Amino acid sequence: MYFLAPDSSSEAVSEDHNMDRPGEKLRRVRERLKLTYRDVEQASQEIAARRGNPDFTITLSRLADIENNGRTPTIFRSYSLCAIYHLDLHEVLDWYGVPVGLLTAEALQVKLAETHQLEITPDGHCAIAGDSHSDINLNKTTFLNQLIRQWGKAPLHIMEGAEQRAHRYGLVGLDDWSMFPILRPGSLVLIDETRRKIARGGWTSEADRPIYFLEHRDGYLCGWCALGQGRLFIQAHPASEKCPAVFNYPGDIDVIGQVTGVVMLFETRKKRAAFSARADSASPRPHGNLRVV
Repeated sequence: MYFLAPDSSSEAVSEDHNMDRPGEKLRRVRERLKLTYRDVEQASQEIAARRGNPDFTITLSRLADIENNGRTPTIFRSYSLCAIYHLDLHEVLDWYGVPVGLLTAEALQVKLAETHQLEITPDGHCAIAGDSHSDINLNKTTFLNQLIRQWGKAPLHIMEGAEQRAHRYGLVGLDDWSMFPILRPGSLVLIDETRRKIARGGWTSEADRPIYFLEHRDGYLCGWCALGQGRLFIQAHPASEKCPAVFNYPGDIDVIGQVTGVVMLFETRKKRAAFSARADSASPRPHGNLRVV
């Protein structure tokens, strides 16, 4: 048995540990707002009166237990504390180990035999961080890895069942109909960067054939791929009415990975008629080592 005499370093570690406790965080917020226990109790009583439910009340002793003894507040008292301290409820729940942002992903891990409705409410706005001097053109297929500042979180969490360390995200442009109808314009795709080798077979239908996400000097492409004589052939879906594109490989194009997941809406912003009218103009044009075959 070993005895560790208390010293300044161990006390500092203990203090840092306490600083991470949810109750300690709530106490610091209260003190920053210069609120006393009595202020919090009175404010919670007013909330309880407005809500017509005494469960929203936080007594002096209960607040002391929450701050000092690690007592977890009820959902009603959590509501009151967030209202009084002007805190985000989801953030406070996360302090207590309840990751509300992962709720959709957790729901998808529960396998139900019956078809059912899944409620998905994004809790953030879409803001993509790119070059400070230029904006991301969402009409073009875009590589989102390291560009996402804050996305509506639900679509990303839907795909969290996969191992995330080897995955990146891509956004199919609103004008990119190359893999329609398998990948609709505006689809968010999950890219497995460990699957960069082009498969030569092993699929029985177009639904099973690997789709790859690729980068060339003018942007990004999504499509079926085939290798031959130092060339990489990018095959679009026949329904897209787009011609295949051919690149020198590996010199002029890079395979980021295979598309292994997708979140998409069936109701696209642009209708099929509009797409058909633009199919020819949207087809790849010769550029450098890129040629249409």
